Amino acid sequence: MAAPSAESRTPAGIEIRPLETVEEVFAASEALAEVWGGDRGGMPPNLLRALAHSGNYAVGLYDDDRLVGASVAFFAAPAQRSMHSHITGVLPEYQRKGLGRVLKQHQREWAFAREVGHITWTFDPLVARNAHFNLRVLGTRITEYLVDQYGPMDDGVNRGDETDRVLVSWALAAPPVATPPDDEVVASVEIPSDIETLRRTSPADAASWRLRVREQFLARLAEGLVVEGFDDERGYLFVRP
Repeated sequence: MAAPSAESRTPAGIEIRPLETVEEVFAASEALAEVWGGDRGGMPPNLLRALAHSGNYAVGLYDDDRLVGASVAFFAAPAQRSMHSHITGVLPEYQRKGLGRVLKQHQREWAFAREVGHITWTFDPLVARNAHFNLRVLGTRITEYLVDQYGPMDDGVNRGDETDRVLVSWALAAPPVATPPDDEVVASVEIPSDIETLRRTSPADAASWRLRVREQFLARLAEGLVVEGFDDERGYLFVRP
């Protein structure tokens, strides 16, 4: 397997370290709870400790000695050839500084060292910044649309909404999936530019977006189309395989 290229640089003073002590595990769980609006069930300390102790990916993002983010992934079938990234988060004041990409590249290099070929994870298809990051920056591929995947969630981010997700696959040794040229795009599914603000200011409109995107996304997949990219204006771009 080819060695990964260094696609991002860790800023000065920022370090990624494995979560090795109980104190580190609790600090990581608290940070992730803050990112998700107070949900302490997203990654409870006992589960995080078990995942870390059994050899899975569990790291903290540190600004000097302060833990400001964390990422957790576990091996998936077939054993130790793929991983599922369960949760990655950075404290609000450290967001939009490229640290999410730093964490993902660290996760990629960690996986490479263990001969893992793919990393999968889910994200909310309505969150434009996550779609941009996952499809345009990392170049992942959407493989599945999952309706209400996690059921009701009681955190500050997801409360009151259905938890539709898209599953993405990151082929670690392959070049990023490029945005298709316009002449190959046969359909698109638009999403709001800022669903998080819309949920706070107009929950009914946010709920309408959820149903509209779900219906259109599933219809395009049923036609045999596949997602090959994301455009900030047009949304998800579909092509014929």
